[in-house]
This record gives sequence, C-alpha cells and structure tokens, in this order.
Amino acid sequence: MSKADMDWSNLIFGYHKTDQNIRFTWRDGTWDSGVPTADETLPLHMAATCLHYGQECFEGLKAYETKSGDVVVFRIEENARRMIRSCKKILMEPPPEEMFIDGCFRAINANRKYVPPRGTGAALYVRPLTIGIGAEVGVKPASEYMFLVFVTPVGPYFKTGFKPVDMIIEEEVDRAAPLGVGDVKAGGNYAASLRAGVAARKKGYADVLYLDAKEKKYVDEAGPANFFAITKDGQYVTPESETILPSITNMSLVTLAEEMGLRPERRPIDVEEIFEFAEAGCCGTAAVITPIGSITYRDRKVAYSKDGKPGKHCIELYKRLTAIQTGDAPDPYGWVRVVPV
Repeated sequence: MSKADMDWSNLIFGYHKTDQNIRFTWRDGTWDSGVPTADETLPLHMAATCLHYGQECFEGLKAYETKSGDVVVFRIEENARRMIRSCKKILMEPPPEEMFIDGCFRAINANRKYVPPRGTGAALYVRPLTIGIGAEVGVKPASEYMFLVFVTPVGPYFKTGFKPVDMIIEEEVDRAAPLGVGDVKAGGNYAASLRAGVAARKKGYADVLYLDAKEKKYVDEAGPANFFAITKDGQYVTPESETILPSITNMSLVTLAEEMGLRPERRPIDVEEIFEFAEAGCCGTAAVITPIGSITYRDRKVAYSKDGKPGKHCIELYKRLTAIQTGDAPDPYGWVRVVPV
C-alpha cells in the first residue's frame, strides 16, 4: 500500500485527518460488533453524561512500521487493562480487553497508509475513547456507552523532540487530589491541568511539574507525563503516589533501568531532592522520554543539562526503549505485538 502524501519528518503532535474510525456501542447490556465510519463527528444527545458529568476516559498508544514492513504496537494489553480500570472507577461499562485490542487493530488497518515510514521519527498515534452517551439529567451513570478508536500520524509531543526541556514546579494549581481519579486516564484530569500548562508555556517553559495536593511537598508528575530522575549514585527513582497515572512507558523504563544496573525505586520524592539529581526526565506514550534540562522551583533553578544535550542515562534508556518499540532490537519481554492484516 502506498503512503499518504505527508511531510512525515516534520509532523507536529496534532490531529491529522485519516480515513476511518471504529465505534462500538453498549446498549441493553451488551456491546455490538463495532462499526467503521469516515465521520469525524459524533451524534450526541445533549444530555449525554460525558458532556455533563465527565463520564469519559481515553488511552493513547503508538503504532510503528518496522524494517520488515510490519506494523507493531507496544504493550497494547496494558492499555486495555488501564482503560478497564478507568471505566470502572467512574462507573462506565468497560470495553473487554479483546474488544479493545480488536478495535485498535481495525482502526490501524483501515488507515495503514498513514503509518509513518520507518526512520522519520513519526508514529501513528492510536486514541481509544470510552464515553457515556446515555441521556441523564440527574447525576448518575449513563445507560449507554460508546467505545471508539481513531488514529492520526504524529511527530514528537514536545517540539524539541529528544532534547532537554525546561520545566517549572506548579504550586497554585492541583492536577488531582488523593482519593480522586488522578490514577486513571479520565479527561477531567487534563482539563484541570490546562490552566497551569498554558501559563507555563507563556513563560517559556515546556510544561509544569505538580506537587502532591495534600502536603505540597512531594513531586507528583508532569502535566502530560510521569516524572523520573537519576540520582548521583546511579538510581532510577520515580514518584509513588495515589494521584499519579500508572504510565506504561514508566513501567517499561523501570524494567530497562534494572537491566542497566540503575536500581529502580518507586517512592515519594521530596521536592528539595530535585537539586541533588544528576538527570531528570518525563516519560509517557506521547512524550516517550523527554529529558528535562532544568526545573524552576520558586526563586531557584536547577540545571541538569549545561550543553543542551540529554544525560547519558536518559540517552541509553531512550535508545533501548525505542529500539524495542520499533522492532529494531529483540523484545525479550513480549511487549511488542504485530498488527495482523
């Protein structure tokens, strides 16, 4: 199949129209078999619970073209399981794991010409979404749900790509609170982060790092990604918190870090520790690994990159992760799955 006519090497991380998306409907206690459509809009009842009461959650994963011409996805089962957890926490009917995977594969196959060519630095971003479509005026779960999957080719999440970015610690806005839904991929978490994120970018920062909402003492995560750091004695540390989304990328980096001898540890990270780290970064499906060049906290700034280049451990982690994701290195963990045609 010939590729779409696109400037693959200069794609932004944004929406680009593709050919089809796949939609499943849960009604009368069962999911249907899914319907492909070229329609980019949704026919929603004005009283749908996704519009009024936030019954909405989503996932994000990427598909890559390998040197053999296959299209592969990374740890898709974990995305399916995380969506199930998200749905259950906000009382939505979760799409079964196999249906989730089938929907993603069907959406990818319907848009194969939009899978960026290998070596361009771009990927096909896959966005599964579950929403409450049943009409309710009182605050209650919907009686009907839609699970849909669309895809779009994307470039790096941060414009700089794999280059250090500057971050600022946010203290005036909380992304998520303990005992809330910060640990699932609900849309409201991202709405809560917009105010701080936009303000940070206006000041010249790539994004914000949030502190825990309870004590304002511990690093939680960045607006779009998990946080990790490398200590001066060679540990990979990442926050432990009930308000953090469990990143599949971070989960994978923990495994790779251990393989590299970095002694990974998940624990509360006191904000003052940022001044002692050797390296720091953000990680997630969209960001992959984005090295942090500096963090500004109140009137102090700590720089991890003095020459504009990532640290050696961030580089090695990035190389190992992306090589597995794109099929350029062996996958001893069974993380990569070929999309069947």
